[in-house]
Amino acid sequence: MLTRTLSAEGFAVTVAGDGGAALAAAERFAPDVIVLDVAMPTLDGLAVCRRLRGKGLPTPILMLTARDAVQDRVAGLEAGADDYLVKPFAVEELVARLRALTRRGQVSDSLAYADLSLDVAARTATRGGRALELTGRETALLELLLRQPGRVITREQALQEIWDDAAEANVVDRYVTRLRRKLGDPPLIRTLRGTGFVLRA
Repeated sequence: MLTRTLSAEGFAVTVAGDGGAALAAAERFAPDVIVLDVAMPTLDGLAVCRRLRGKGLPTPILMLTARDAVQDRVAGLEAGADDYLVKPFAVEELVARLRALTRRGQVSDSLAYADLSLDVAARTATRGGRALELTGRETALLELLLRQPGRVITREQALQEIWDDAAEANVVDRYVTRLRRKLGDPPLIRTLRGTGFVLRA
């Protein structure tokens, strides 16, 4: 029912049947906002939320639950959720909250994944608290990867967005190599042969 309703409201919805599938889907699809039911099989919503936050995923998360006690709401927020909605709820309220969370995520001036972070406005990056010395194009490439963690960034996309299509395709590989070296270990940028690059812990 929620899938149909949210799709009708203009959201592109991916459904996960249990906690393990939710973790995999969050990494694979890098959604703009996540809705977690507390009472999911395998791993419950609280455990999934903690694991996603432990991986550094900054995506806004809304928890759904039938439990309305104060300690239950506190547990959801302490697990890393951004919002909490108690069942039964009006679908209109869920849609309004999801749109607010999506807007909040879009205006952020900071991007983060695992122990890597980028201040978009200041154009400064750190990893594990260590400042990174990056050139302008390296910073732009890092921002492109951080805006879509878990999604493949093709060479064509990087060339278009960073070099305005005014460079050879192999320049992207050279910059990825330089960026990977500056980020250090463990590696976060994976090369998918014949496809592109992905930010994945």
